[in-house]
Amino acid sequence: MNIPQSSFPRVVIIGGGFAGLAAAKGLEKQELQVVLIDKHNYHTFQPLLYQVATGGLEPDSIAFPLRKRFNDVENFYFRLAEVLKINPEKNQIETSIGNLDFDELIIATGSTTNFFGNTNIQKHVMEMKSVPQSLDIRSLILENFEEALLTSNMDERNALMNFVIVGGGPTGVELAGALAEMKKGILPKDYPDLDIRQMQINLIQSSSEILKGMSAKASEKAEDFLIHLGVNVWKNLRVLEYDGKTVTTNSADSFRAETVIWAAGVKGELINGLTTECIVERAARIKVDEFNKVLNYTNIYAIGDIACMSSLKNPNGHPMMAQPAIQQGKLIAENILAKISNETQTPFVYKDRGSMATIGRNKAVVDLTFWKFQGVFAWFVWMFVHLFSLIGFRNKAVVFLNWVYNYIRFDRESRLIIRPFKKNKKA
Repeated sequence: MNIPQSSFPRVVIIGGGFAGLAAAKGLEKQELQVVLIDKHNYHTFQPLLYQVATGGLEPDSIAFPLRKRFNDVENFYFRLAEVLKINPEKNQIETSIGNLDFDELIIATGSTTNFFGNTNIQKHVMEMKSVPQSLDIRSLILENFEEALLTSNMDERNALMNFVIVGGGPTGVELAGALAEMKKGILPKDYPDLDIRQMQINLIQSSSEILKGMSAKASEKAEDFLIHLGVNVWKNLRVLEYDGKTVTTNSADSFRAETVIWAAGVKGELINGLTTECIVERAARIKVDEFNKVLNYTNIYAIGDIACMSSLKNPNGHPMMAQPAIQQGKLIAENILAKISNETQTPFVYKDRGSMATIGRNKAVVDLTFWKFQGVFAWFVWMFVHLFSLIGFRNKAVVFLNWVYNYIRFDRESRLIIRPFKKNKKA
């Protein structure tokens, strides 16, 4: 791996997401050797992946090179690799480019899509957890309409123009809203010889409300916004099977659809090597104490989505969202420095700053601890928070200019099939 030996303690961070990046920032310019390992050479701002998938933004607008963020930091090393196994007894990790010893290890691998054991669904649906997956969705959406132009079979055409989104959380709601806006203002101009009114957008939620983690008012208002945009919202409906053509549910309702996007759940992205006692099997998360230390280990930590910090208030751990990940990343850096200096460490206490989701143009819902509001002002707040959270001035400027242009022209310039995608390749 070609990491030089150092007299400083070596801290290895696995994952350059929100948690890993926050930890790396907190440890920079200290008397440490910090090694960040990720299978991508960039940080992805995942809350805006749906805009890449629907042609609103190009992928480089929401990604930032990890090396660029730390290129002026001494004793910091980035390696592009996949971590295959942790060997706690040797204080060593095995990667695709070699082994590496560590003094302190921070696991921040994040989450992956949870299909709840249904391998057939996994084979046929689309995921949206990474930039490449979002680009695949963008290509498939546009290719569907190109194919719909070429067929005279109405059943086949309707299936190509029918979209099913499974999961009524923020990702599913925002994606459904973006597709509805494409149907309303963009696709009729691009495909005048297709009756875009036949396009169907179905949002399927297994429980009785969408945006389940938010307030009842936010859930109700978001559903109203979606219905107003023409989205079919199905509640208390569970997807049992999808064979690439037909979605089967737990009721008499079924859907013919060429495109099904799975946003119904996530689980931790585990790495082999830790004992089974420290794994929450159902959610594939790692059990940690109030200092994010992995159960049964003294120098291995887990933060962000992969970490399950159970308490009476949160028996299933903190929500798998950006804010807990960032807060844990910042604190773990402080605690490692405190540990090395033989100082008292600080237990983690999650500060819930609220949640929000956008449904489309001038439509959003925001739940703050002291105020809950919806509509145009909520939409502006959502935009400001997301712009402020992006890394890099260029990304902020490009996203802002894209949003202004899209708002004025009601257009999405990035509806490009850069790399064609075929579902049979995925299978």
